[in-house]
Amino acid sequence: MALIQGSAEAQSQNPKPEVARRTANFHPSIWGDQFINYDDSQDIITQAHSQQQVDELEKIVRELLITSATDFSLQLKLIDAIQRLGVAYHFEREIEKALERMHATFDGDHGNDDVDLYTVALAFRLLRQHGYNVSCAIFTNFKDQSSSFKESLIDDVSGMLSFYEATHLRVHGEDILEEALVFTTTHLESAATCVSNPLATQITQALERPLRKSLERLSARRYISIYQEEASHNVSLLKLAKLDFNLVQLLHKKELREITRWWRALDFERKLPFARDRMVELYFWIVGVYFEPQYSVGRKIMTKVSVLLTILDDIYDAFGTFEELVVFTEAIDRWDVNCIDELPEYMQTFYHALLNLYNDIEAEMAKEGRSYRVPYAIQAMKDQARSYFNEARWLHKGRVPSMEEYMRVATVSISYTCLTTISLLGMGDVVTKEAFEWLFTDPKIVRAANTIFRLMDDIVSTNFEKERGHAASSVDCYMKQYGVSEQETVDVFQKQITNLWKDINVEFFRPTSVPMPVLMRVLNLTRVTDLLYKQEDGFTHVGKVTKDSVASICIDPVPL
Repeated sequence: MALIQGSAEAQSQNPKPEVARRTANFHPSIWGDQFINYDDSQDIITQAHSQQQVDELEKIVRELLITSATDFSLQLKLIDAIQRLGVAYHFEREIEKALERMHATFDGDHGNDDVDLYTVALAFRLLRQHGYNVSCAIFTNFKDQSSSFKESLIDDVSGMLSFYEATHLRVHGEDILEEALVFTTTHLESAATCVSNPLATQITQALERPLRKSLERLSARRYISIYQEEASHNVSLLKLAKLDFNLVQLLHKKELREITRWWRALDFERKLPFARDRMVELYFWIVGVYFEPQYSVGRKIMTKVSVLLTILDDIYDAFGTFEELVVFTEAIDRWDVNCIDELPEYMQTFYHALLNLYNDIEAEMAKEGRSYRVPYAIQAMKDQARSYFNEARWLHKGRVPSMEEYMRVATVSISYTCLTTISLLGMGDVVTKEAFEWLFTDPKIVRAANTIFRLMDDIVSTNFEKERGHAASSVDCYMKQYGVSEQETVDVFQKQITNLWKDINVEFFRPTSVPMPVLMRVLNLTRVTDLLYKQEDGFTHVGKVTKDSVASICIDPVPL
């Protein structure tokens, strides 16, 4: 474990001997000044022209959606393309009506032998995505007399890919979809090397990450180049997708410039040099949660809170002494500027920034007549600090808790309850007091999201954390409690993660506990986890996946 001496700021008011502190030696931000220097003066004229074109193309595509109603298969493909190209937010009402109609006839009309696998699997996936609990029994039509999937399906590569994507909407007890996942995965792996593009690219991407686990914005960016290679693509829809992507990206660049200015003004790089500077990566994370223009205020609030959450995490497990953390946790719990004098200087710097940010959030919410939301956001931050403190106490005492005790604390400290709460602040009228109350009951979908994130994070970061003197992880707790190896533990966790995705899926079935857009925030947070933590901790140690993803969403426009 590396040691550094406390900063001059932290000690200036305290003439005692220097405090030996842990540190993680996080690498600095890799992004330089490119976001703070973004100049939108060149884009204003282009933007106005693009917006005019988008408005016209929107009308054309809307008309297409309505006139395709007489052709089930055509309308399905159109809805799928609209969603995958990232422009579904323009057509929510039309898509909802179309799927409602399809659901009314789905089981009756599409359980016969002459309907192809591609269409049935696509209808199943789209309806399930929208909360319709359609039966997976429809897929028994694709089995032979020995209850195996028909061999003839193997040659229908598009159908197999559609079926593979549908299996990721499965819930507990759907054995036919478990079989289908194995069946489609095996044959798609073989097919990937035998078919030409754009299908080969789609197969490779799907095997790496199915649509259910993919970030909408990242998927849209990739699908634009796949869709334009398809002979049957609709020219108006493709043009709309490209123009809309670039227009929304301009808005994201402006937001990022504003947040970067706020971050630089805090001067934490100098005042709190031990902490991670991951402001850009966090903005990308939040774009994963909601990218649409109407959530601009929400994105800015959520990014700023996430930045401070990351610093808070580093204070608790990379710099603060246990004695300091006791006082610090009490101060956060009291949420009162008068507590500030009791804190060492580096904690005062943070505490001041935290209360100021929440004052700004309160002013924003008051403007919209939604002040009732702020106490929930404050409580979420207090719970977060308390969970970090509980972990720090385990380290201080040298304790490896039982798996059950660990998960009770660590599924809070992983932060998705807090971040979901913050995400609702900027969500307009769809969110009510009931949604916040629901969140604080630890609902199944949020518990699943927290557990997936916790297990995935611990799997990829446990060795790095050990090197720097960190509290025990779920991997350590499980190995100790059950006397098994690290690999056996990881295998158990991977199975749990698979099952937790089924918990998420089942919570989307209508009638839902809260409006669908609230559930989407939890799903999207979990999708970000799958991207950043599947092979490595791509947030703390920013590698190729994170760097390329940020560039394709926040930097590089789509070629028109």
